Amino acid sequence: MTAGFTLAGPASFELEAKRSRFLARARPVDTPEAALAFLREIADPQATHNCWAYRIGGQYRSSDDGEPGGSAGRPILAAIEGQGVDQVMVVVTRWYGGTNLGVGGLVRAYGGAAAECLRTAPKREIVAWCEAELACDFAHSGGAHALLDGLGAVKLAETFDEDGLRLRFRLPASSYDTVAARLRDLSRGTARLHRIETSTP
Repeated sequence: MTAGFTLAGPASFELEAKRSRFLARARPVDTPEAALAFLREIADPQATHNCWAYRIGGQYRSSDDGEPGGSAGRPILAAIEGQGVDQVMVVVTRWYGGTNLGVGGLVRAYGGAAAECLRTAPKREIVAWCEAELACDFAHSGGAHALLDGLGAVKLAETFDEDGLRLRFRLPASSYDTVAARLRDLSRGTARLHRIETSTP
């Protein structure tokens, strides 16, 4: 089960329109705070405008940064949606070249730079994860560890008490039912598995 696609890493694309230079830079982000931190990191105070947009699930925001309303931030956001990516922040920096582009020209330049930046960027699937807690007796702890390792689980906490193993772990949500079924078989129904939450990385 995947939750869509995001970028595999930072990406950039540059274009020129009537001597104005547009540099689009994109990065995968998982929170609005991370998106705005990326903006602070790369915004050029010497540039004419640093326009941007992000989309993180149902959260999205954009800014024209002084360009005419709707001519920059919204086209960048439309490029994100048009390229079908999520959990991404795109900043398009413009250095004015001396010729006005008009609103239509700005929409094409900002949207085009953002779209091409995202189109050519390497992508990766966003995998939905969940956390779970396992309780089983000592006799089944080795088998449980081997099963979880084989399915890409990440161990978060492990303790032992008089009843056996207590293990908290994280794994792709699509593997949860498989783990539950195999643990039942392994322990003849004595292992207890409790799902805690689902999230994305």
